[in-house]
Amino acid sequence: MTLTKPSVVVTRKLPSAIETRMMELFNVCLNTNDTPFDRGQLLAALKSCDVLVPTLADELNAEILSSPGLTTKLIANFGNGTDHIDVSAAQAAGIIVTNTPDVLTEDTADMAMALIVAVPRRLVEGARIIENDEFRGWSPTHMLGRRMSGKRLGIIGMGRIGLAVAKRARGFGMTVHYHNRRRLLEDIEQEVEATYWESLDQMLAHMDVISIHCPHTPATFHLLSERRLKLMKPDAYLVNVARGEIVDESALITLLQQNLMAGAALDVFDYEPAVNPDLLALSTVTLLPHMGSATIEGRIAMGEKVIINIKAFADSHHPPDRVLPL
Repeated sequence: MTLTKPSVVVTRKLPSAIETRMMELFNVCLNTNDTPFDRGQLLAALKSCDVLVPTLADELNAEILSSPGLTTKLIANFGNGTDHIDVSAAQAAGIIVTNTPDVLTEDTADMAMALIVAVPRRLVEGARIIENDEFRGWSPTHMLGRRMSGKRLGIIGMGRIGLAVAKRARGFGMTVHYHNRRRLLEDIEQEVEATYWESLDQMLAHMDVISIHCPHTPATFHLLSERRLKLMKPDAYLVNVARGEIVDESALITLLQQNLMAGAALDVFDYEPAVNPDLLALSTVTLLPHMGSATIEGRIAMGEKVIINIKAFADSHHPPDRVLPL
């Protein structure tokens, strides 16, 4: 049955252009103060609307999705990752789940490449010297970092973002290596001159920089465990713009404190939004507030994807970006 104007609840503030368009198309309830929903608010929304538009901060687990009296038939996620949504439980409840793929690839890859350069070249450390009025002039041994050209980059997860990072890294003269659930087609490998490693452990032991681009799933939780982190070379760097839960953060901190790893750059955290104070105390770590995909263009494109998925659902068509259980 076609819904002329479905009722939509949006859990966070979105770009103004997207909110305006939603108000034109749907009976929408916006979150104008941008305060995250608590469990009670999420449940109330699920029991009152046709469509819920959540973000990665909204935990939609099996418990809440199996609650009685839900009226929601579409969860149109504002974001690509859906690890905060129990897609199987949603399907069991008769709820379709969609996401916003493809639109964040270039933005996230740009940020990953920026961090791949920033940590070995000690950019944040240098900026702090200026901020703290500690600069006393140039000297031959001051703030020495590491050259990027010729270094080996190991990419974990060679999907769209991983490939985009690989192309950027080649421009910096790095050699590209990768570990993936499935090996890429030969022509794609040749395009980015990438070397496949079937064994993640072996790749970790030979890389100068590791960059994480796999999704967070039960299978990748703490994929970089203490054991695996210890395989990395003492002069290697770790970059994570994917999900914090992929790395055992406590083990990473210990290795950095013991100088068993050269440095790390994290845009995501194991217990986000909490940031471990021990990370803040490390001069060899660059920390960002989950801003890898944060561009105006990217957020608007995400919103447009959400709108397309809602319109398709309201018109009794298959939403183009449906997410199915793994």
